[in-house]
Parts: sequence; structure tokens; C-alpha cells
Amino acid sequence: MLWKILVVLLISMVPLVELRGAIPVAVGMDLGLPEWLVLIVAIIGNIIPVPIIYFFARKFLEWGAKRKWKPLKQFCSFCIKKGEKAGNKLLKKAGNYGTYFALFLFVAVPIPGTGAWTGTLAASILNLDFKKTMIAIMSGVLVAGLIMLAVSLGLFKIIFGG
Repeated sequence: MLWKILVVLLISMVPLVELRGAIPVAVGMDLGLPEWLVLIVAIIGNIIPVPIIYFFARKFLEWGAKRKWKPLKQFCSFCIKKGEKAGNKLLKKAGNYGTYFALFLFVAVPIPGTGAWTGTLAASILNLDFKKTMIAIMSGVLVAGLIMLAVSLGLFKIIFGG
């Protein structure tokens, strides 16, 4: 059972995949874990990298964008541009709702390109408050997890006749 929990935890920590991939994989592979446990483990796994991303990603990306090794320079430059783009888009959409509510929505809606990694990177690049960022990201991850669990359970029951 421990390896099954580790699978869900590790998948949910992967950038771009996050719990949006971990929960459907756990449900689809029928790991035999209770749904509540899959949800909790996926949420924890998705949140573990958030403080690291917030405090270190920007510094690393800025450092890497100045290196001569082309693959590192390209990757870091791409991530900075994506973070700035997401951050500016977030600020535009925030409007009357506020930046942190917009950040919550950005993370909560489980579509490709959104999630804790991108949201945290954007918050870091925008120098948003850490505590408020953590609350918005964690709340968004919880909602995204609930949505993904509901969709995964319904979708796999339809496909496999469960």
C-alpha cells in the first residue's frame, strides 16, 4: 500500500501534471486506495513544492537565464516568460475580485497550464505576499482536487461500466 501512496504523491508533485494527473491515474489504475486517501495524498504532494517554488524558483530561473549553456538558458528563459505571462494575465483578470482570489481561481480550475506550479511561479515573479499566496494556492489545490476526483470517478465509471 505504501508504494501506491508514493505513486500518487510523486505524480502530484510533477510540474504540469500535478494532482490533475495523479488523481485520474490513481482512479484509472484502480490502486485500491480509498478515494479520500487519494485526494489527501494528491493534495499534499501538489502542495509540497509550493514553498520551494516560491522562494527559490525565481532566483534559479534568473540565474539559469544568464548561463552560457544553451539548454539551461532556453529552459529558464521560457519559464520566466511563462511566469510573467501568467502573472500579468492574473493581474488583468483580478479586477474587482483581487489578486489572491484570481490566483485561487487560476489554481482551482483544472485545465492545462494552470495549477500550483504555474500559480506559485507567477506569484513569486509578481512578489506577492507569501502567506496570502499559500492560502490562495492551497485553497485552489483543494478545489481542483475535488473537481478531479469527481470527474475521474464519474468518467471511469462511464468508460468501464463500474
